[in-house]
Order: sequence, then structure tokens, then C-alpha cells
Amino acid sequence: MATDQSFVEYVFEQAGLADRLTCKRMFGEYGLYVDGKVVAFCADNSLFLKLVPETADLLPDLPRQELFPGSKPYALADELLDDPDRLRALLLALERALPEPKPKRPKAKAQRASRSR
Repeated sequence: MATDQSFVEYVFEQAGLADRLTCKRMFGEYGLYVDGKVVAFCADNSLFLKLVPETADLLPDLPRQELFPGSKPYALADELLDDPDRLRALLLALERALPEPKPKRPKAKAQRASRSR
């Protein structure tokens, strides 16, 4: 089941991070980014937070679940949607703990059609 756009909008509203929180659609689901770092996913209308050692002590009570069959476990964080302050703090802690994204390689330029004439 794909995630509804209204669910993603609700997560954004509860997180209260304004323009610092963005998302990208991926295979009917959404990756959530804080300041350009992927920190969470919305899948099947649920919120999944990345698990990293630096934030493990902030997530001990959240259940662990695979994002999709065979994936590594994530913290299922639906209950945090009722606690916006804790949700915001966790998203920011994840952003601080995660490494900077690797720079993207430039796309190869398409050959011009005029060269073949």
C-alpha cells in the first residue's frame, strides 16, 4: 500500500521543522530529509526512523520493524506523531549523527543531434 500524501503532510506538520524537512517520492513511498540528510521514511502510512548508534538511547521504547521484507530494521515511530517535541528532537538528533551525503556525480551530457548531420 502506497503512502498517502496527506500522511506525509501530517508528519511535516507534527515535526515543525519548516523548510529544513523535505521529502522525495520513492517507489510510492517517501524519504524524509533534514538539511539534505535522509533521516526517515514514510511507508504504508507509517513513520520509520533510521537507527544509528548515536541515537539508540533516544529510541529504546520504539518497536523495530523492517521497512520492506529483507531490509534492515528501522524504528517504527507512529506514536511520536502524538508527541511533536520528541519527534522534532529525534529528527534533529538523527541529522546531527548522520554523515554528510556524498556529492552526486555530474550527469553525462547527451550527445547533440547536430553532430550526426
